Formats: sequence, C-alpha cells, structure tokens
Amino acid sequence: MAIEVFNRYEKKYMLSKKTFRKLLAKIEPYMDMDKYNIGGKPYTISNIYFDTENDALIRASIEKPVYKEKLRMRAYGTPGIQDNVFIEIKKKYDGIVNKRRTAMTLKDAYEYLNNDIMPTNKSGKINMQVLTEIDYFKKFYHVVPKIYLSYDRYAYFEKNDGDFRVTFDTNIQTRRYDVALEKGQYGEQLLQPDQVLMEIKISGAVPMWFTKILSELRVYPVSFSKYGTEYKRYVQENTQRELIENKGDIICSDQFYPQLQAAASL
Repeated sequence: MAIEVFNRYEKKYMLSKKTFRKLLAKIEPYMDMDKYNIGGKPYTISNIYFDTENDALIRASIEKPVYKEKLRMRAYGTPGIQDNVFIEIKKKYDGIVNKRRTAMTLKDAYEYLNNDIMPTNKSGKINMQVLTEIDYFKKFYHVVPKIYLSYDRYAYFEKNDGDFRVTFDTNIQTRRYDVALEKGQYGEQLLQPDQVLMEIKISGAVPMWFTKILSELRVYPVSFSKYGTEYKRYVQENTQRELIENKGDIICSDQFYPQLQAAASL
C-alpha cells in the first residue's frame, strides 16, 4: 500500500551531469535503486498544481514564509482516466515537510477537484480523513488547476534503512495549457540541458558517509521550487512581452503621428 502520510526534512541540490555521474558512483556501495527504476531507467512523475485565480499560494510560497502549503494531483507515468492518481496536500513548517495524500481514479479526481462532486468510497481505498482535509483546503482557497508539471526520476534508498532517500530529477517539463495528466509529458523545459535536481529526504540526520561525499564533490544545498521557478519564469516572460508590445505601440504612434495629424485635418 502506498504511504499516505509523510513527515520529513527535504533539501535540494543542483548538479551538473558530470557531478551527477560521479555522485552515483560514490553512493552505489551504500544505496539501492528504487524498484520502480526498472532496468536502471527513470520513472515519470506527472502533476497538476492547483492555486487561486490570482496565484496567491505560489506568490506567498516564493516569499519563503515559515509556513506554506500547496495542493496537487500526482500520477506515476501517464494515467488513463480510470487509473489511480493521488491528491495531496504538501505543507512545510520550519523546514519540516508534511505530506498527506489519498488515492482515487483520475475520473473521480477531476469530478471532485473541478466540479465539486465528492467521490464515493466503494473500494475502501480512499483515506476519508485526508480527503476531509483536502476538501477544507480546496473550499477555503477556491483553487483551480494552474499548471502541468512532470519529470523523470531516479530514486535511491539507503541499504537496510529506507528512511534515507535520494532522488534525481531530469527532463522537468511544464505547461499552462492542456492541463490534464492523461495528455502526457510535454511542455517547456524548466532546467538547462546540463542540470540535474537532486533532493534528499529524511526524518532524522543525514548519514555521515553522504555528507562526506557532498563535501568531496563540493555540492551545496540550494533553494529551489519547481512550481516556484516556473511561476517566476512565467511572470518574467509575460512582463517582457507586455513591455515589447507597449514599446511597439509607442514606436508606431511616433512613426505615424504626422500622418495621423494630416488625416485629421482633412
């Protein structure tokens, strides 16, 4: 059964592909690859992030408050309409991440999140306590689907201790159109071609052997949010587009002002 409640610390690091390969070689004696990385290949995670009409949640998150929260729908791979997906609330307080989620079919998830139709629990697989929390969040913020975001992931667990986990995300793609999980993985690339996002997840202390490896490779933590980075890029692109359009209006106005004056005098 998929774990539905998480409490842990998460730290992120941005690696070059060269450093990524070096790090993989160094952690091999200590860690095993996730069983879902079949044949050593990455598995895909796809998400829809929900926010208010005016993007209040992500704007607040970018300010790095002590407490922040977000709502998303998540699937592994590209789901069909009758496949199971997760709806989850992710909260972060004082560096500790709490994630609560429950499973349902993609069809039921759309009906619930987009049309306010509460799913039935005939199969008994829906965590109704978590769904109650999600329902409160959804109604309090009046959220709507905002972006599709997917990535390919390599995941590793420490041998004999599943508590320490390291993930590597590549091919992070986003789009603000066709915001539907079943439409598959495509969109704009979020990272540069040589970048790999590493994340460590643990409920206690990071193992000394891993800290030593990070020191040897000169790898340091960064502040990075996939959704936050996408939103800042989206705002920047829109601002630049508006400036260009406004500048064009001014140029046209200056260029044709004499002709406009002459036409008005006829």
